[in-house]
Amino acid sequence: MPSRIDTSLIYRALILTGLVVFGFYLAADRGLVALALNSDRSYISWVILGVYTLASFHWLWSSFDLTRERRRFSDLEEARLQGDQTISVKDGLLGEFFVRLSAKSDDNAAALLNAFGDELANRHAIGHFVSDVLLKLGLLGTVVGFILMLLPVGEIEDFDPSMMQQLLSAMSGGMAVALYTTIAGLVTSTLLKLQYHVVDTSAADLVTRLQVFVDTEPHEYGAGAKGVNADAS
Repeated sequence: MPSRIDTSLIYRALILTGLVVFGFYLAADRGLVALALNSDRSYISWVILGVYTLASFHWLWSSFDLTRERRRFSDLEEARLQGDQTISVKDGLLGEFFVRLSAKSDDNAAALLNAFGDELANRHAIGHFVSDVLLKLGLLGTVVGFILMLLPVGEIEDFDPSMMQQLLSAMSGGMAVALYTTIAGLVTSTLLKLQYHVVDTSAADLVTRLQVFVDTEPHEYGAGAKGVNADAS
């Protein structure tokens, strides 16, 4: 049995998750999270935090799924290094790749590798989209905050010094919405981009290792594999 198990991705994902959770815990412990959420009359910060939480769960699932693909390939690499030709990958996206590769000629290996890389990238595309959405929601909160800040000014009919304190209080509420939603959008968007960068890098590494594997052992796949399968049957 192969001795090397590829679990680096899920470990990195769990460490990064722990750091993010710890950062939010420190902010909540100092009252910053409650202050930001309670000061946001537009509730956009709540939406941003909720969307980020859901996207983070999807990122963790993607990390776990990609880790399983990397484990399967690491087992196959280790078996080949030990001279064991009986172990093959049959499950997951990697298994589908080898099935397609065995049914095609060697000339199509590059196209299948590109397709495999695209399928891995498509699994993470939603994360990059959500990251942009979080940033846009923060900018939307900025606009809404400025609107809320300027509304009291438009309602002034006569200048009354006694109303200045009430006016400034209303304007500061709108400014708080603009600032807190902007911060929430920037922080969550940046964190999510970093999280999906981790899985994108791991996926690119898997594709590179797979390309080297196919190039160095072409006799097991493509046209040669057809002949082996036919003789075995």
